[in-house]
Amino acid sequence: MKDILYKYDSQELYEHTVKRLQDFGVELIEIAKLVQELQGEYIKDLDLDRCLESVESVIKKRESIHAILTGLALDDLANEGKLPEPIQSIIHDDEGLYGIDEILTLGIVNMYGTIGLTNFGYLDKKKIGIIKELDEKKKVERVTTFADDLVAAIAAAASARIAHQNR
Repeated sequence: MKDILYKYDSQELYEHTVKRLQDFGVELIEIAKLVQELQGEYIKDLDLDRCLESVESVIKKRESIHAILTGLALDDLANEGKLPEPIQSIIHDDEGLYGIDEILTLGIVNMYGTIGLTNFGYLDKKKIGIIKELDEKKKVERVTTFADDLVAAIAAAASARIAHQNR
């Protein structure tokens, strides 16, 4: 098992993670737009390229990769009906009191302190942009219980990263 876990280099893991996000209809530029919206009022002339670079930097961290791949795998398994009950129904229906999706994503957010946490709370509550699209997909298309929170966490962390660079 150890050999399998470490057979991928960092770049391969990053590319695989980006591909998995794309499998859910998430392009990094859409996450960068959220970052720009969150930080744009605080940083004049914050361009989308800088936001995208921050998103990429957050995703390249091994902790982020692990959280993203785990969450998306759980969404896939729930979508295919392959989890045991009652967790199958809980994840499939994104039950209101199920908070493990948020707990998993806090691993990403917590790397960037309280500003990341407050940004995540805002995005989780408001559900704007690609987060809203993912949230609406779960009603008709596929399970996105973890995907929407993962995207919110990436955007929140990338936003906090930019904020820390511009104290």
